[in-house]
Amino acid sequence: MENIKLKYGKKEVEISIEGAKSVETLLENPMRSIEDIEQEFKYCVEDGVIASEPLKNLVAAGDDVTIVISDTTRFWMRQDIIYELLVKYLHDKIGVPYKKIAVLVALGTHRKTSDEEKKTLVGEFVYSNIDRVVDHDCDAPDLVYVGTTPMGTEVLVNPLAVGRKLIVIAGTVHHLMAGYGGGRKSIVPGIVSRKTVKMNHIRALDPNAPKSDGRIGSGKFSMNPINIDMLDAARLVKPTFGINICVNSSAKHSGLFCGDFELAWKESCMYIQKNYGLPIEKEADVVFVSCGGFPKDLNLYQAVKSLFNGIRAMKEGGTIVFLAECPEGGGAKDFFDWIKPLKKGCLDESLRADFTIGGYIFYATCENIRKGRVLMLSELDPNEVNDMGLESYSDIDELMKNVDVKDKDVYIIPYGGNVVPQVRETYERFIEDLK
Repeated sequence: MENIKLKYGKKEVEISIEGAKSVETLLENPMRSIEDIEQEFKYCVEDGVIASEPLKNLVAAGDDVTIVISDTTRFWMRQDIIYELLVKYLHDKIGVPYKKIAVLVALGTHRKTSDEEKKTLVGEFVYSNIDRVVDHDCDAPDLVYVGTTPMGTEVLVNPLAVGRKLIVIAGTVHHLMAGYGGGRKSIVPGIVSRKTVKMNHIRALDPNAPKSDGRIGSGKFSMNPINIDMLDAARLVKPTFGINICVNSSAKHSGLFCGDFELAWKESCMYIQKNYGLPIEKEADVVFVSCGGFPKDLNLYQAVKSLFNGIRAMKEGGTIVFLAECPEGGGAKDFFDWIKPLKKGCLDESLRADFTIGGYIFYATCENIRKGRVLMLSELDPNEVNDMGLESYSDIDELMKNVDVKDKDVYIIPYGGNVVPQVRETYERFIEDLK
C-alpha cells in the first residue's frame, strides 16, 4: 500500500505512505442491523427484559409517565423511532392515556431546543399526541432535592422525574470521562442542576495532582469516580425502566437492552466494548486518523473524540496525522476561551475553580497531545491552536513534509469516532470489569 484516501469535510484527501514497514487499517467489528425494530422492541420490553419485570407489569393505566430522552447531539442514533414505539405501547398495550405521558429532554447544561427541534427529536406522532415535550433547565428554581451521594454530590432533579413512572431511553457509546455514555448519564448530567453536574464532573480531575484522574476514561467502569457517582445519583432518582440503544457505524439500530435501569445499561456497555473496542497487539509509530468527514469534523469539540482514539493507537513520542476540517472552529461556546489560562500556566487551577464540560474537553485535548507530535489538517488558524501543541496545516503536502513513515509501523483509522483501539491487555481488562 503506497497511497491511502481519507475523508476530510465533504471531500477525500490522498496521502502517500510509501516506505512504511507495516500498514494496518483499524476498523470496528461488523455489527448486526435490526431488521424488524417493532418486533425487537416488543420482545425486549416483554420477554427479553434484563433483571426486571416486563414493562407492562411496572406501569399501570392510571400512572403519570415521564420519558427521559437525549437531546439533538444524539439524534444520529435515531432514538425517535424507539420513542414512537414506546408511546404507542404505553397507550395501546397498557392503557396509559397519551395526555398522561410527558417527554423530558435531558439537556444537561446544553442549549435549549426549539419547538421544531423537539418535533424532530420525538417525531410528529409523539409530538402531536402526548401531553408535552419539555427541555430540562439545569438552572430552574423548582428542581427537587432527592438526596446526596456517598461522594457528597447533592442531587437536585427535574420535578417531572419525581412522583411519576420514569422511563429512560438513551444510546450507549464509549465516553471520554464516564467510561460509557447512556443510562445513568441521562440523569447526571441530563436532568439535574448545574451544581450537581459540576460536583460530579469535577471528579475528572485528579484530587492530588494537576492532571486528569487516571481512573476515568473510555471503557473504565468499576473504579471510575464519575461513573460511580452517577450511578449513586441515579439510584436516588429511582427510574422505573431503562431502554438502551446501541447502533452500528452506519447509525442503524444494532441492539436494544431493556429492563432494570442499571443492569440493562451495563449489558449495553458490554455490547459496545466488544464491538467498538478494538484490541491491538502494539502501538504504532505513526497513526493517520480521520473523523470520517462531514459532519463529524465540523468543529474541534466534536472532532477530538477521533483524535483521542487515534492517540490510543500511537506509541509514546510517536506521530499522529489528524484530519478534521473544523469550519466552525472550536465548536463549544467556551472551548477556545481556555487558551488564556493555558498561556498563563494556570489551566488546571482555573478549571478547578470554574469547571465546565467544554473546559475539560479542552484540558483533556492538551493532555492527550503531549503523548507525541500531532499534525492536523484543518481550517483552524495555526496560531489559535499552537499553544495547545497542535500543528495545524491547510495543505496536506506541506503537512506530510514533516511526517516520516519510512520503516515505521503505521495504523490507518478512517473513522476515528467509531473505533476505540486498546492494547489487548487493556481490552480484556475492560471486558472483565463489566462482568
